[in-house]
Amino acid sequence: MPRHATPRRYLMCSPAHFEVSYSINPWMDPRKPVDVSLAVAQWEDLRERYRSLGHTVEELTPRPDLPDMVFAANGATVIDGRVLGARFAHAERAPEAAAHLDWFREHGFPEGELCEPVHINEGEGDFAVTASYVLAGRGFRASPLSHGEAQEFFGRPVIGLDLVDPRYYHLDTALAVLDDAADEVAYYPGAFSPGSRAVLRRLFPDALIAERPDAAAFGLNAVSDGLHVLLPQAAVGLFEPLRQRGFEPIGMDLGELLKGGGSVKCCTQELRC
Repeated sequence: MPRHATPRRYLMCSPAHFEVSYSINPWMDPRKPVDVSLAVAQWEDLRERYRSLGHTVEELTPRPDLPDMVFAANGATVIDGRVLGARFAHAERAPEAAAHLDWFREHGFPEGELCEPVHINEGEGDFAVTASYVLAGRGFRASPLSHGEAQEFFGRPVIGLDLVDPRYYHLDTALAVLDDAADEVAYYPGAFSPGSRAVLRRLFPDALIAERPDAAAFGLNAVSDGLHVLLPQAAVGLFEPLRQRGFEPIGMDLGELLKGGGSVKCCTQELRC
């Protein structure tokens, strides 16, 4: 069946103040220097690639006291114009939640469609949207209680998945939605508990299964518009399987931002309105 791209609306935030001054995931090492100019150039390349594909990119103003704001996917989850805000697990990122909700207020989202959560969730870091489900990661950041909160707010079934490898601390490092008009995903089994692997096999029997090297290259931290799949260029083992399924993979270099534990998807919050 032919693939079709659907125009998307994304929210991104420049890494103008990006640095690794603390460590809250296994990828972050404050001893490694960060080239901010290179990080900005790589991020701008991703932003312009989205625009060249016909997508709309909105921008959140970066704050010098919040070096991880570039990872905009963590700030909220938006489905059908309803915004479930974030509540961060670590104090270093906690103020990002209010910055995101302020952006939505300033851009015309009704107050009644905004939810400041009670329980810890880090936006699309741990919530992935398919046609039938909201997949929800837990184990390192999001509280299991956030899953019920999301289900009640969005009115969609939420499927909890247990992450067991600290390198894959968010769901979006271990699973990518390839076609959100269908239930088509790619994932790395080694990131999940045995029970969660069984759930994924049952729900997505035709999923693309990533191998360890491609998962370690953050190849599942990807964004798809239904045809084009933007993913780290180092995840070379995923390109041909994607082509065989009718997708057009586009390799991106976000190596500087990987020092903070993020890549394509981490930089990209989708505004589903």
